[in-house]
Amino acid sequence: MERTTHGKFAAPDKLKVLGKIAALALLAGAVTACNPVRDSHGFSAVNEDQKKVEVGVDTKSTVLARLGSPSTESAFEETAWYYISTVQERYAFYKPRTVGREVLVVKFDPDGKVTTVERFGMEKGQVVAYNGERTPTRGRELGIVEQIFGNIGATSPIRTEEDQRGGGGNRR
Repeated sequence: MERTTHGKFAAPDKLKVLGKIAALALLAGAVTACNPVRDSHGFSAVNEDQKKVEVGVDTKSTVLARLGSPSTESAFEETAWYYISTVQERYAFYKPRTVGREVLVVKFDPDGKVTTVERFGMEKGQVVAYNGERTPTRGRELGIVEQIFGNIGATSPIRTEEDQRGGGGNRR
């Protein structure tokens, strides 16, 4: 290594050191950018014992105490509670990808006792086909001019203070 008269490194040596530091910083940035960010959504049990619901033993109140409020309930009969959890991974700026999903279904009898406990994972999931078409409605479609000028004359007349108080004389 070349040394100047003052004991410091020469300019080419400084560039080599700075180049190595920059290369290490870029390498560290590239490695950390490749790691996915994991997001958990919905119900998450702290331990496996918390997920254990016993058929015929547990009731709505014990399930509520053990698992908490359900993610959703059955819409019509209110006899099933659904606990839904989802895990997604996202790399950098890309769209998140679902890597895990679990649905815990707890069904109750009319007395509130557990009758069935089912678990479903991503393998049981189905893709729901979304229909982007519009639902037809009754009536006619209004053009832009009808929309703009359609309410002219359709408003009530301006009322005076006397009309609002209930006075206004003898109107027939």
